[in-house]
Amino acid sequence: MTNILVVDPDAQRRAGLRSHLERHGFGVVEADGHDPLQGLDAGQVAAVVANARLPAGSGVGLVPLARPVPVILFSEDANITAAVSAVRGGAADYLAWPASADALASSVRRAATAGAADAEAFGDAGGDWPVLGSCPAMLDLFERIRAAAPTDAPVLVKGESGTGKELVARALHARGPRRQAPMITLNCAAIPDALIESELFGHTPPGSGNARPAGLVAAAAAGTLFLNEVAELPAPVQERLLGVLRRSGPNASRSPDVRLIAATHRNLETLVEHGQFRGDLLERLGGVTLHVPPLRERGADIAFLARILARRAAARMSKPEPRFSSDAVAAIEAYHWPGNVRELENAVERAAILADGGEIHAALLAIDASPREPDMAALPVDGEDAVSLEGYFVRFVTEYQDQYTETELAARLGISRKNLWERRKRHGIPRRRTRKRGPRQDPG
Repeated sequence: MTNILVVDPDAQRRAGLRSHLERHGFGVVEADGHDPLQGLDAGQVAAVVANARLPAGSGVGLVPLARPVPVILFSEDANITAAVSAVRGGAADYLAWPASADALASSVRRAATAGAADAEAFGDAGGDWPVLGSCPAMLDLFERIRAAAPTDAPVLVKGESGTGKELVARALHARGPRRQAPMITLNCAAIPDALIESELFGHTPPGSGNARPAGLVAAAAAGTLFLNEVAELPAPVQERLLGVLRRSGPNASRSPDVRLIAATHRNLETLVEHGQFRGDLLERLGGVTLHVPPLRERGADIAFLARILARRAAARMSKPEPRFSSDAVAAIEAYHWPGNVRELENAVERAAILADGGEIHAALLAIDASPREPDMAALPVDGEDAVSLEGYFVRFVTEYQDQYTETELAARLGISRKNLWERRKRHGIPRRRTRKRGPRQDPG
């Protein structure tokens, strides 16, 4: 039986809604509106029917929190302006109350059918579709993933740090022809240049004769090799990787059969122009290119993701799922999220740990809803530093290292964390202890 959640503070009105819905074969779960979604698993109901005027505020506020479950709002004083506003806010429908049983059932049936498609788009963290979202940009990304996954074509995934590029790679692998084989992952920014070639292709130890321990490329044979931060590969490694993609040359017969997925937050076209990345390798990698949108451009997805992340954090800590206060939701939606989904996850987990009474308030998120962005033009430069990129790097880092994390600093400079760490060492700029996150560790 398809269950519908009915949300209304008036018990008599809930009884009327139950009667209408049960007459058309639906099951009904009731809530009085004070905390309608607390403990609710999206898989338990196919749609929500809610009063547009709830005690905790407008019923429109339920829409982003209930996703991917569709929400149908009703009101005794319904009007065109309110209906348009509700639908634009993401409501599946807006009905005048009292509504006929047939009209209500028809609206619920349409919403439940559409909601099933949305649930597939949002995915299931425990299944083979780990990417979550329902905004237009994410739905477009899902369509592109579905189109590219069944092929063996190399894929280049672009997006800012923390947007979930590895999750996209996992979705591609899980829906692809090599899903029964392993997906091997390497973060190219985390391996020193001197070691990355042997890590990928193996090496021959002195005195070992012809023995050649397999690298990650060979380990991924018949499966998928995911290279995160591929822009950090040294030139010699780029050349050898190109040979794997071409499967040509004197060693073509021994070249492992792998599907390559690469990801980067950097502009590879610009790196090619400056001779820092091979143009022919980019052509091979970028036959299919996917763009993961930053969190700040994902609208109502942000509040939904916050709820999912809070639920996961609570489950790990064996605590009840926390609820978000209205000021917390407002802060989440107003914040720029420079660290994207990774930053949201950290903020929500920290808040879930500190939440007293099961409610997360804005202060517990420890975010500034109106963050100070760096004024590039205002950075003091003079003399040679005015045209020196290294001078600019030194001034930028010293000016903003107390405001941003290492990941955020690297993203704003367009470099990797490894590159940032190496430049810090070269210029003698130590990392400082931060009040929010405590001491940071140098990469080992």
